[in-house]
This record gives sequence, C-alpha cells and structure tokens, in this order.
Amino acid sequence: MSSSTESKIAMAKTVVSTIGSVAAASVVARSVAREYLPSEFQDYLYFGLRNFINKLSRQLTMVIYEFDGFQENEIYNATQLYLGSRISLQTNRLKITKNPSDKNINVAMEINDEFIDTYNGVKFKWSLVSKKLPTREYQNYDDMNGSSSRTDQRSLELTFHRKHKDLALNDYLPFIINDAKTRKQEEKTVKLFTLESYQRQVWTSVNLDHPATFATLAMETDVKEKVMKDLDRFVERREYYRKVGKAWKRGYLLYGPPGTGKSSLIAAMANYLNFDIYDLELTDIRSNSDLRRLLVATANRSILVVEDIDCSVELHDRVDAEPAQSLVGKYNHRRRGPRGYHEEQRVTLSGFLNFIDGLWSSCGDERIIIFTTNRKDILDPALLRPGRMDVHINMSYCTPSGLRLLASNYLGITQHSLFEQIEDLIGEVEVTPAEIAEQLLKDDDPDIALSGLVEFFDVKRKENEEAKEKGKKQEELAAKESEQIEKNETVPESFS
Repeated sequence: MSSSTESKIAMAKTVVSTIGSVAAASVVARSVAREYLPSEFQDYLYFGLRNFINKLSRQLTMVIYEFDGFQENEIYNATQLYLGSRISLQTNRLKITKNPSDKNINVAMEINDEFIDTYNGVKFKWSLVSKKLPTREYQNYDDMNGSSSRTDQRSLELTFHRKHKDLALNDYLPFIINDAKTRKQEEKTVKLFTLESYQRQVWTSVNLDHPATFATLAMETDVKEKVMKDLDRFVERREYYRKVGKAWKRGYLLYGPPGTGKSSLIAAMANYLNFDIYDLELTDIRSNSDLRRLLVATANRSILVVEDIDCSVELHDRVDAEPAQSLVGKYNHRRRGPRGYHEEQRVTLSGFLNFIDGLWSSCGDERIIIFTTNRKDILDPALLRPGRMDVHINMSYCTPSGLRLLASNYLGITQHSLFEQIEDLIGEVEVTPAEIAEQLLKDDDPDIALSGLVEFFDVKRKENEEAKEKGKKQEELAAKESEQIEKNETVPESFS
C-alpha cells in the first residue's frame, strides 16, 4: 500500500472521528440544555444556531401559507393548480380530487412530497408541508353549512439559490399566477346565476348545460361573425380601456319577436367566452340599493342579462307627469323610515342607468351586459345610446340560410328536394327559428319532417290572414267609435 493511500485513509478516519465527536457532543449538549436550561434560553440558542447555518447556506426558502388570516392565499392556490399540471412520472404519490361541478379530475401534490421545477434554466424545489394545530373553525363560503374545522396548517415551501431571488419574485411567481388563471378559465364550468329571494336576495348558481354555440345558431353568417369579432376584440382590449379611462364592459341589445333565438345567442356567447351568466329580473328588486349590492356581487368575466326589458319594467320615471312611476312600475314597495316616515322603495331609471355606465359600472372588469326586448321602439332613448347598449342585434324571422342550418342540426341533411319550396314559403310567411325547430323535431325522417313543415306554412299563412282581417275589423270599429265620440262632443249647446 502506497504512502499516499495510507495518508488518505488516515485522513478519512480523522474526519469520521471528528464528525462522531461533534455529533456526540451535540447530543450531550442538547440533553444538558433540555435538562438544565430554561425553555426561553433553549429557543434562543436554537434560533441563533439556525440563523448561523442559514447564513452559511446558499439556499433561500420562501414559505407560502394556504391562508392569510381568514383569506385564501392566491399564490398558494395558483401554485397547487400549476404544479398539478407539471408533476412528472417520477412522482410516487399524487392527491386526486373531483367536485361534482368539475369537468376534469384534479391532480395535486401530496403532503411531504417534493417536486423540482425548471424555469429559465433555474431549478426551483417545491415541497408541501403540513403542521398539526389545535382544531379551529373558519368560514367556508363554498359550503352550504357555512363553516368547517381545520386541524392543520398547510404551506408550500419554495427553495432555490439566493441569487435568483429577484427572478422568483418578479418572474417565476407571476408566471405561475397567470398560468393558473388561464388553466382555471379553460377548465371552468359555465354557471347560470339567479336570485334567491329567501330572506335576503343573494345569487345562487347552477351549471349552464345549454349546448348552443355559434356554429348551431340559426342566424345569418355575417351577423354571427360580427358578434364573434366584437367579443374577441372586447376581451383583448384591457389595456386600451384603461388607457382611455373607460370601464371594461360592453353592452348588447338583442331585439326581435319571441322565438327568434335571443336566449340561445346569450348561451352561445357565454360558451364562446367561458363567462358565467347572471340573470337579473328587475321586478324582483326592491330598491336602488338592493340593485347596487347585487351588481357589485357579480364576478369579473361574466354576462349580466336583463331579459324582456320592455315587459318587466316601466322606463319613463323621468316624466314629471308621473312622479310616482318607477322602473319597475307596479312592483313598488314601501318602507317605514324613522319616526313613521314612509320612503318609497323602487328601482328608478336614473339609478339603473348609473349602474350601467356611471361610477358603479367600474366595480369590476370584463363585464358584458345584455338586454333583450320584443319591442325596441318603446324603450327609453336614454337606454339605447352607445356606452349603455353599444351593439344592437336584430333577431329576425327565419331566413333560407337559417332553415338549412336547422335542417342540418335536427335532421343531419344539407340538401333536399323540398328546400327550394320551403325557402319560397319563408319569403312569404314570417316564421321564427323556434317554430321551424319545433316542426323538425316531430319526426326523424327528413321527408316526413319537411313535408310537415310545408303543411305548417299553409296553416301559418291562414292564421296570419285571419289575424290581419281581425285586426282590420278592430281598427275599423275603433275608428267608428272615435268618430261617434267626436260627434257627441261637438253637439250644439242649444241641444244640450
């Protein structure tokens, strides 16, 4: 054996012996400290030793707790979603969850597991830590029971080289938050919110399973393309809206007779953007303050819908001759104020407009407001101007192109010998897409279904002719009654 080899062995023995001595000394010191030193002094020594070791270490650890007080930590939730999509095949344990409203199975890290992520060539080590704590109650707003109990404190620990601190704070963590937002939006289930009137009005939701898309809508192709381009342009202009000082919102008016597909278009817009829908029935709102509270409670990236605004509300409360008239017409309520003072509760037109484009309209981002009406001509002009209803879409009666799309959707055909005849009938008789769809649903055989549709047009023509004749007779009768009234009012005084 060479002298160099013997020297290396001797050095190794010395190192091992030294390590053993230090370890033994530390064990003895710890035992003595526990036995004779006060707990406060023990903590002082422990933290001092840890700080000394940390100064020698080149690693930095950031701790991200699940909750900040009673609020959820956005970075924690975003990281859980991000890591769930990045976990590799080398991971031995995974946490799997799925809520009834979720589309996909959720994958996450398990407690005490570690994962190495690489960002811009830098390695970041993640670990999930759980500490046992005394049982504590906390408010859970997703739970119908109101609160839940927790016995642990969870946190994610991010460890990396100290020199990459700025990269972690300014680039890596913001990247994770944005990535999680994108994934959450892609995996989101569109919801329909309606008002729950029990005790205090609040929004309650159900999943929106409406299958409508722009591809299935029985509308003119150019109109659909116009709407889609407008929606795309709207969602891409966040910075533009901020630059010009406008609230990031867009207003649409859908007008036309019943059955022309207004509700289907709203569902198609929600599915296209993956936005939730808030269905607001103004006749259920008692006052401007209630309306304000409900609108502020709506989420970003959502669609607020006020359907049949011509039927559900009166839009002339600014008329001096009718000072008691309100936006909700007959649905006024009265509230007893202090010392017996009665204050009328109502949603006023001015109050409603303030929430559409006033200061309150800025309480939220990326909002779409949709009004529907069967009669555009009776709406107050104050509602129709740009900034309130930016885009007006005429939902017309069925057209030849709409017929062919409906036949493709319901019967799976693009050509048929009866198409030309039916298209001629569409030019003569006004029918809605809903009426044609109802006829096509009656039979799966295209020949039978389309033949029945031809017969329907004949019946519809006769009904329209009878309705016109009846309307003509009513007009003539009304004219005669008006003429008779005028004659009675002009009778000479000598005969009175």
